[in-house]
Amino acid sequence: MPFRLSRRQIISGMAALGTVTAAPLRSAFAQAPKRIPIPEGEFTPQPIAISNFVAGTPGDAEVGVGVSQVITNNLKRSGLFAPIDPAAFIERITNPDNPPQFQSWKQIGALYLVTGRMTRQGDGRLKAEFRLWDVNTQQQMAGQQYQTSPEYWRRIAHIISDQIYERATSEKGYFDSRVVFVHEHGSKERRIKQLALMDQDGANVRYLTKGSELVLTPRFSPSTQEITYMEFGQGDPRVYLYNVETGQREIVGNFPGMSFSPRFSPDGQRIIMSLQQGGNSNLFVMDLRSKSTTRLTDTPAIDTSPSYSPDGSRICFESDRGGKPQIYTMAATGGGAQRISFGEGSYSTPVWSPRGDYIAFTKQGGGQFAIGIMKTDGSGERILTSGFHNEGPTFAPNGRVVMFFREPGGSAGPSLYTVDISGRNELRVPTPGFASDPAWSPLLS
Repeated sequence: MPFRLSRRQIISGMAALGTVTAAPLRSAFAQAPKRIPIPEGEFTPQPIAISNFVAGTPGDAEVGVGVSQVITNNLKRSGLFAPIDPAAFIERITNPDNPPQFQSWKQIGALYLVTGRMTRQGDGRLKAEFRLWDVNTQQQMAGQQYQTSPEYWRRIAHIISDQIYERATSEKGYFDSRVVFVHEHGSKERRIKQLALMDQDGANVRYLTKGSELVLTPRFSPSTQEITYMEFGQGDPRVYLYNVETGQREIVGNFPGMSFSPRFSPDGQRIIMSLQQGGNSNLFVMDLRSKSTTRLTDTPAIDTSPSYSPDGSRICFESDRGGKPQIYTMAATGGGAQRISFGEGSYSTPVWSPRGDYIAFTKQGGGQFAIGIMKTDGSGERILTSGFHNEGPTFAPNGRVVMFFREPGGSAGPSLYTVDISGRNELRVPTPGFASDPAWSPLLS
């Protein structure tokens, strides 16, 4: 299993595979503090020109084009930027150290320009340099250089994309992240389900389980590169922990009856889940160090799908204690619960945004399954998308995008989609087969 450099290793130069360094690229032009306001309603994506990264050494032209293309695709999929077709470019960047001919870029309508270079170093490492320019003010907004092993060129492209996004919007990006999901293949009657991992754009898919056992509800730790998931084997279902970097896995516990929807606490030290006992299920939390379990709810209802707030003080969960599934919140230590969903239909699969401002959910009614968000007190409900069968929302690390899966019905299988929290920019995520139950990682750090 290949070693993955963390963002901190790339930026700070502490990588285990040799020295990896990062340094700012200075300019004679002042840094420009311009920002794109993040929209909540209708919005026109901002035109940006992304030139092919110049090859600093023979043979690196293909890598330079690849980095530029990944950056282009990331920014386009965000819905905030509109990359300009390179066929329209008037100036061809040959030396990214020199200021561009701003009038040429203004003439084609670009508000921003990205330039860069890829150079193979004497020790075999790859040096990547980029600059972000404000075309109107003719100022450099950002500039950075990195050195790393050549196989990590896609990660460099994602990190550069995050820097462009953050510099232009003042919010954190989400491109240097991964998604764990359930890969499905085979006939609908004998569907094989494997745990799979990919970059957020669908690249670098690898399979974490062989498919001999049924796997469900994978969830990333908010603080580490660990996954918790359920596996149905010969006996009772088990909850597992899987370390993405080492490939090691361990059983969290063997629980009598059924266990559902395990999810990490924000510090990664606990797992909250629901356990079935007879005809009802209640919420329990387990300390991963001591393995001690604490009961949080004790009702004759079905309480399931718990999710922590980012500060760990509260949880949201699904319960039918009022007659049909609705969303409730309560203190993370248990106690009285408050219902927050009051619309028509039933609500399920709640998940708290990493920003702490919204709770995403699945809403069923009138033969439709909708993905929506609401504020944490239940106000401001907003449906993002609706269809035959949508389910399983998960937030991007910056809380701006929601991923979910859609089952079209018939013999076809599920696919992954993303949509902005404003309800704009719904896009299908490419996967090698059917895919369901996505869970977004934190930024790789």
